[in-house]
Amino acid sequence: MESDSNGWSRARGLILKTLLLIGGALLLKRLTKSTTRRDHAKILARSLSGEKFSQEQASRNPDSYFNIRTLTCPATEMADGSKVLYSEQAFWRTPHKPFRQRFYMVKPCPKDLKCDVEVGTYAIRDMDEYKNFCDRARDQRPLPEEVIDDVAEHLTTIHLKRCERGKRCLYEGSTPPGGFPNSWNGATHCTSELSVLKNNEIHTWDRGYDDDGNQVWGAKEGPYEFKPAPVSASSFNLNFAPS
Repeated sequence: MESDSNGWSRARGLILKTLLLIGGALLLKRLTKSTTRRDHAKILARSLSGEKFSQEQASRNPDSYFNIRTLTCPATEMADGSKVLYSEQAFWRTPHKPFRQRFYMVKPCPKDLKCDVEVGTYAIRDMDEYKNFCDRARDQRPLPEEVIDDVAEHLTTIHLKRCERGKRCLYEGSTPPGGFPNSWNGATHCTSELSVLKNNEIHTWDRGYDDDGNQVWGAKEGPYEFKPAPVSASSFNLNFAPS
């Protein structure tokens, strides 16, 4: 009986040591496989891409929000790995007549800033060439090298951080204090806020202000809420490798 007891004790000790080793290995694996800033850029670029609508919000509050369709897709990749997305917004009744067209440049945050990923917004040199870019076949779009040449004036940059565990969002951030210069509708500067939710819903709040701090354009009650279409991003390829 004593021999059996000693044998069981040794076996139990071996089992405990094995479990501790496995647990330590799993913890080390989790720590060493932490998400890098380049990973954050890939995740954010994919989350921004697709067809999304503000239909639900416009139905709840038609006096303050329009039903807008936003469509975003990969356009090219820069030499430094930055993802360039093309994005356009249009009223849902006229989806092929965009009133806003932009390039987004998604890349890791600089190491000296306390953020994970940044989104730069840029004007497009010849907007007519890019209308309905995402809806076109690849051979009917501007070539990747042409896209790079058509990235024009820098408009804004939003610095985003990964959301804390337990929150609905994946990333959230805003422009730096003071925003960026803007002259539309009497504004002198503008600010932007962006939240990307775990279901790929995005909330954007762009506002323009005059010298006296009065808001002269943009939604006043809160951000626009764009929810993915039922079959989001099905009509275009989300692969960033240039064809």
